[in-house]
Amino acid sequence: MDIEYLLLLQRFRELTNDILTPFMEAISLFSVSYLVFIPVLIYWIYDRRKGLLPLASFYLCIGINAAVKLTACIYRPWIRDARVVPAGDAISTATGYSFPSGHTATSSPLLAGMARSFADKNKWISRICIIVLLTIAFSRNYLGVHTPQDVLIALLEGFVTVYVMEKIFAYVDKNPEKEDILLLLEFLFAVAGLVYITFKSYPMEYVDGVLIVDPQKMMNDGYGDLGMMVTYPIAHFIEKKWIRFDPAGLNKNGLIAGVLGFALFALIRELLNTYLVAQFGSHWGKLYGAFILVFFCITLYPLIIKLVFNKQKKEEQE
Repeated sequence: MDIEYLLLLQRFRELTNDILTPFMEAISLFSVSYLVFIPVLIYWIYDRRKGLLPLASFYLCIGINAAVKLTACIYRPWIRDARVVPAGDAISTATGYSFPSGHTATSSPLLAGMARSFADKNKWISRICIIVLLTIAFSRNYLGVHTPQDVLIALLEGFVTVYVMEKIFAYVDKNPEKEDILLLLEFLFAVAGLVYITFKSYPMEYVDGVLIVDPQKMMNDGYGDLGMMVTYPIAHFIEKKWIRFDPAGLNKNGLIAGVLGFALFALIRELLNTYLVAQFGSHWGKLYGAFILVFFCITLYPLIIKLVFNKQKKEEQE
């Protein structure tokens, strides 16, 4: 039934001469490239809590998704059925196993988290977030790289992690002394996940003497995702303990901080990650890159905001 659904969408693409494919490819790529920067920007310049909820949910969700994906080890639709032909260049970004969808597991906690953050006073933002999320999820089916169950379970992961993080945030508000224990538990869970995906067994199935899927390549994304989950508790602990910055604000300082921050974010994401993978290999290079990027977003750039932009704000007020 799931394959038939993908074939139905495939026939629609053929009948419409792939008119929607460029848009679906673009929104899918955006979901795993720069979508995360939106809550990062909210965290830096507008409201710490509204930005931190989707980010904390995201780091938890992708770590869980990596463990589930590398446990299930379900092959992509076109491996299961040769009739499925992914659209455009979608196959080039469809790395790893199929279940659950990594693109959806990335976008669902970010967009659902932002929807919850703005649900009280800015409902229109929440509605836009949900529409974009559902579009991204559908795009993975439309492009032929994921089955409906891949997408639905990833959506469920995102919604559950946002719900859990909301409860944790509320609990920490009432019991701030317990936060360090919760951060430690998340860190240990992520470390256990890294150990698990490193030493667990993987299917080694061959067709005509050729390995269908190389588990070592499939582990690359897992190292990056669990690397983010490992880093977040450390980065958040350092920020709340010793930095405690105030957002730069929705003003000239905030605009400058946002533009500069995005430039550094893109530089780290695109160039530094490539260098680290070349130096340390795909597994550890991705893990080190994830550590640096999360540490930059949660700790290092907030320190820059405190030292530069918060100082300017105080001087202007005086």
